[in-house]
Amino acid sequence: MEQYHNPKVDKIAELILQSRRLTFFTGAGISTESGIPDFRGPGGIWGRFDPEDFSYERFLNNPDARRRQWALFRELSISAEPNKAHLAIAELYHLGKLDCVITQNIDNLHQKAGVPYKRVLELHGNMQSFICLSCGRRYPFQQVMEKTPGDEPPYCEECGGILKADVVFFGEPLPEDTLNEAMKRACTCDLMIVIGSGLTVYPASYLPAYAVDSGSSLVIINLTPTPFDAQASIVVNAKAGETMSAIAGQVKDRLMYK
Repeated sequence: MEQYHNPKVDKIAELILQSRRLTFFTGAGISTESGIPDFRGPGGIWGRFDPEDFSYERFLNNPDARRRQWALFRELSISAEPNKAHLAIAELYHLGKLDCVITQNIDNLHQKAGVPYKRVLELHGNMQSFICLSCGRRYPFQQVMEKTPGDEPPYCEECGGILKADVVFFGEPLPEDTLNEAMKRACTCDLMIVIGSGLTVYPASYLPAYAVDSGSSLVIINLTPTPFDAQASIVVNAKAGETMSAIAGQVKDRLMYK
């Protein structure tokens, strides 16, 4: 496979082998190969939906916005499976080379690939559960799917209240405990690998800067340039799945033949 002969892949594998506290930071671009569109690219979510539909205020006050959002959640949950990039990160965990994953994604694919829930810090929540905004009852997403097969958005069985996916909407703060833990991990890691993020959504995108300022090496794997490329030790503008599969293969081979 051509990527195995890429000098950058060799260097990243070496950084991982030398690392004692490896943190991944992942954005929407890692999941596009799983069929989940990103937000701003061609065919992206913002090309099909009004971003304001994902504001907390409109969600509360506009039934049509809730219908459109429910249709998107159903679409994403039915088809999405981990791709080679998710599986490669999970393999690095099983090889003992992963401290944690910090993700901007809500798709649960890191956990589905095999990274334990306690090792994944979800800055924007996870669509695998819904919460009633009236009584606070929680529902697993699969249960909500089964009870709400049509186009109408789900409501609470207990009180009839609006069910909201347990994700962060525009106008809502990031979960404080998760953000604080992510900042702590960024400041204490010795290698951060960013995958599939343009690093333009703040405050989450400050995390690579925290890592670099604390002495960590920074690797960026993204199809397009980012504002942090100049601070990175290595930048790879290539597909996440192919690149990460090659990197994990290199790490595994070198560990076997040490």
